[in-house]
Amino acid sequence: MTSGKDLAPKQALPNTVVVGCGYWGKNLVRNFSEIGALAALCDSDSEVAERMADSYGVPAISFGAALADPKISSVAIAAPAEQHYTIAKRAMLAGKDVFVEKPLALVNTEAEELAEIADANGRILMVGHLLQYHPCFQKIPDLIAERSLGRIQYIYSNRLNFGKIRTEENALWSFAPHDISMILSLAGQQPSEVSAVGFNCLHDDVADITTMHIKFGDGIAGHVHVSWLHPFKEQRLVIVCENGMVVFDDGQDWTSKLSYFPHRVEWDRHLPVAAKADGIDVAVEPAEPLRNECMHFLECVRDRQTPRTDGWEGVRVLNVLNSADKSMKQSSNGMNEQNTEDYFAHSSAVIDMPSDIGAGTKIWHFSHILKDVTVGENCTIGQNVMIGPNVSIGNGCKIQNNVSVYDGVSLSDNVFCGPSVVFTNVKNPRASIEKKDEFLATNVGVGATIGANATIVCGTTLGDYCFVAAGAVVANDVPPHALVAGVPARQTGWVSHAGEVLGEDLRCPRTGDSYKVDDAGALVLIEP
Repeated sequence: MTSGKDLAPKQALPNTVVVGCGYWGKNLVRNFSEIGALAALCDSDSEVAERMADSYGVPAISFGAALADPKISSVAIAAPAEQHYTIAKRAMLAGKDVFVEKPLALVNTEAEELAEIADANGRILMVGHLLQYHPCFQKIPDLIAERSLGRIQYIYSNRLNFGKIRTEENALWSFAPHDISMILSLAGQQPSEVSAVGFNCLHDDVADITTMHIKFGDGIAGHVHVSWLHPFKEQRLVIVCENGMVVFDDGQDWTSKLSYFPHRVEWDRHLPVAAKADGIDVAVEPAEPLRNECMHFLECVRDRQTPRTDGWEGVRVLNVLNSADKSMKQSSNGMNEQNTEDYFAHSSAVIDMPSDIGAGTKIWHFSHILKDVTVGENCTIGQNVMIGPNVSIGNGCKIQNNVSVYDGVSLSDNVFCGPSVVFTNVKNPRASIEKKDEFLATNVGVGATIGANATIVCGTTLGDYCFVAAGAVVANDVPPHALVAGVPARQTGWVSHAGEVLGEDLRCPRTGDSYKVDDAGALVLIEP
């Protein structure tokens, strides 16, 4: 693979927008800029994006503007992992090639869908499994062949540190994807068996230390040990072969990062005896792995070549991750196994059974799904959300952080609930008086939007595609497509199916659809 400083491009490098300029995204920004391929920046925090864009001399733009710009050919995604699937899908369907940081997605079916979209649309899809682009790792197969070390028997990887401690994901998801990617690459096959154990030291629901065991059909075994509670930093990959061992220790200087040990096992009167030998350092030309990775992506986009870590490689790594995570949950006392092929639930979420969770749904940190709840397909349930009991949530709903959906509330398809929306189920509650037989039904129509901190008093019906402004208190029924605001909420206008406020011409500024108010006072779409 060619390094960025030595590349003589056949033609201009692709123009790339980096989506996500935070902890890791800033490194992508730097590399794409130094290579000469950075076209723009995009971040949910506009101040962060504008400040970084100013320092690199490129514009800060919205994601929609990036997708609409024909001069931008590729998108590099360093957003939070739960957003990878949505952003990558939109980008590829808009005709852009995509680089996405690990993991490709959180749910196996979504990762497979992204790989299929790339294949079907002729798009380049590459996953940021960084160590596949480290010069030392890339030299290992040749080293094994040149030194006649023989067949690989065992691979283990330690990724340990006393550093950035996460509360939103365990150490397995945070650290292990790189190691899994390397092991799968060296083994050249998918595992026949994956098992893992985790240990929670700082938080009851987040494993700080995990150990994973991998077995392959031809007898190769793998082992991955990761932790952010280790007294010193260790990033070491060891490959044990028939006639020697290879060590890739990224904590050493470049002169000693890669070495091999011609250790052998000799037999003396039918007993194995270790024949030790001194380690031999292997010369490797220094290069920044991230620069190599970014350049490889740009070369693949330019030359329409399949990346070393393409979408299907990302799927294979994700399959191992989810299998290991499932194994950890099954082996942990008092922790329900919640990861399935169909939906994703964070390890801190609690799901009481019986409940029915639809395919593609994501349930995030510290949320609680009570019994007899139905959640549709492709929903997103944010942090600290409580739903139930006896609640029905439609398909495609998004419920943001700190929302409680009580017994008696029903959400139709594609409802959006902003942060800290309040539902009630009794009009005049008293802590000392049981009033469960006085619950009133609250029905929220298809496509409705409820803004942050709004309160929906029980017994009301919110019509299809209505829009409740942030902070409003809704005590009466809301007509379909009505825009309501204030305390108490009153109608101030109309909104389209796309959520745009309609002017006097009742024409949607986003879609161009036209509406009219019928004789009954209801807003209706004028069919073209």
